[in-house]
Amino acid sequence: MSSSSLHESSAPRFPGLRLMMLATLITLVVALWYLVNYSVRGGDDVRWFPEETGCDLSHGPCRALLGEEGGLTLDLGADGEIRALEILPVTVALEGIQADSVVVDFIGRDMDMGLHRYPLTRQADGRFQGEGQIPICTEAVMPWRARVIVTSGEERLGSGFNFEVERSQL
Repeated sequence: MSSSSLHESSAPRFPGLRLMMLATLITLVVALWYLVNYSVRGGDDVRWFPEETGCDLSHGPCRALLGEEGGLTLDLGADGEIRALEILPVTVALEGIQADSVVVDFIGRDMDMGLHRYPLTRQADGRFQGEGQIPICTEAVMPWRARVIVTSGEERLGSGFNFEVERSQL
């Protein structure tokens, strides 16, 4: 075999292949960094406060005091029950806190169902509103937790509320 035919077979078939591979690798590294940063920052820098005892979100709004700063009230607009796959009107009213943003996370309590985060929009009356949805449940009745995270400047305050969801009959 001549050296020219050996040289031709080792040459890359597509001249930009190495550049594309490098760009793909850089994209993967950036995506991985973002995913790890988002996962780590998810709730570790939030000062958590307990909700008031005896509240059931399926029967109406629930309240939590956020230390001496004030409090929040979460309302999922439920009329007796919360069902999976139904759109929920989510409202958070704040007392004594000037918030930059408010998000509500729905997380499964006994089973990892992923993080379902819903950012809320400030209304003219100062409340924050949006829509949320509980994903399909694998159990007939499944326990969930709604976590409300309030961002005010560099400070993040939050509380969580337990509730149960009945699987929708399709």
